[in-house]
Amino acid sequence: MAQILVVDDEMGIRELLSEILADEGHSVMLAENAAAARRSRAEKRPDLVLLDIWMPDTDGISLLKEWSAAGLLTMPVVMMSGHGTIDSAVEATRVGAVDFLEKPIALQKLLATVKKALKHDVSPLKPPLTLDAFSRSPLLKDLKKRLEQAAAKTSVLLLKSASGNIAEICARTLHTPKTPWLDLSASSAPLTQEMLENSAGGILFVSDLALLGKLQQKNLSFALERLEKYHVQLIAATSRPLSTLVEAGWDPALVARLGEVWVALPLISGHADDVPEIATLVLAHLVERNEVPARTFSSGALNALRLHRWQGEWVELLAAVKNLALAALDEAIGLEDVENLLRRDQPDVASPPPALPMFEQPLREAREAFERLYFEHHLKLERGNMTRVAERTGLERTHLYRKLKQLGLTLGRRGEDAEQ
Repeated sequence: MAQILVVDDEMGIRELLSEILADEGHSVMLAENAAAARRSRAEKRPDLVLLDIWMPDTDGISLLKEWSAAGLLTMPVVMMSGHGTIDSAVEATRVGAVDFLEKPIALQKLLATVKKALKHDVSPLKPPLTLDAFSRSPLLKDLKKRLEQAAAKTSVLLLKSASGNIAEICARTLHTPKTPWLDLSASSAPLTQEMLENSAGGILFVSDLALLGKLQQKNLSFALERLEKYHVQLIAATSRPLSTLVEAGWDPALVARLGEVWVALPLISGHADDVPEIATLVLAHLVERNEVPARTFSSGALNALRLHRWQGEWVELLAAVKNLALAALDEAIGLEDVENLLRRDQPDVASPPPALPMFEQPLREAREAFERLYFEHHLKLERGNMTRVAERTGLERTHLYRKLKQLGLTLGRRGEDAEQ
């Protein structure tokens, strides 16, 4: 028999439905609100959900939309409503519910609806993950508003400090369903007028500008000149400052056009409390799309993710979630799994010399010793590329050269090569 989740804030209704369904041989789970329903949905993956519309924390229709946006509507959902909410229940069927029951619920009507719903073949489209799925995160709700506000006024939107999966999540948030989507990063073939015509009303996407080859840059320039003609919007991401593109040989006019309107991703390193929800939703989405085995996070694992310093920001976090799901031996990803992965993922840099001897030196000598270690570290990190060292240290290049000479640090042959 089936495993059925009953979600209703009224204890009497939960107990009554549980008794009736249990007598029919079904296994019944109960949830008194949306938060409990989310947990049960993630942990047990029920065959059917009976979902009340009015609940104290999140209403049933909003929860239904949340599951649908995240690609989690893989089971039939039957809405339950009082007489005054029938219109809402009917609307829910357009969102993804397969039926609705009006309260008070008659016994025969309940059994017939459950039997019919369990035969319903749910074949979700498995939509891409968007920021709509992160509706309880103030950080990402704010980002979504900023993206929509900016995108409404421009045909070219740049996502700063973004690349890969997080860039696509943002771009998919702005993508209207059933309209064209063309990833310029995924093709090395020349872009044609016909391809742009076929993309009318949709989005052209670039996951990271720095990864585009010469032909792809030409495709990008070709598209920029024709966006308005074909009613196409370009959303491009970059993980590095635009100045590095010019240094790499990009057309300065093209780079300037790309950087006219931009939205920067917020740093998750300053919003640790949002990390557990982000990781949980991303994992659930990967599981539902069969990209990873069925996995869940233990509370210890989520706390470890929350406490970790995500120096690689979004790219590092999303990659960690997927790798944890693929590497974990048990269904529950534990604290040890997280610690092992993050420990292996630490950058291989030499440990700085002990700072204690500096404390025995006069202030001026101690300061010079620290500055020498500081600039040696950044020169090594950027492999002698003075432009990047200047950006990291916040110094103008002439001042930087002067400081290095003062400290007795020479650029050398390796650094000169890196600048070319």
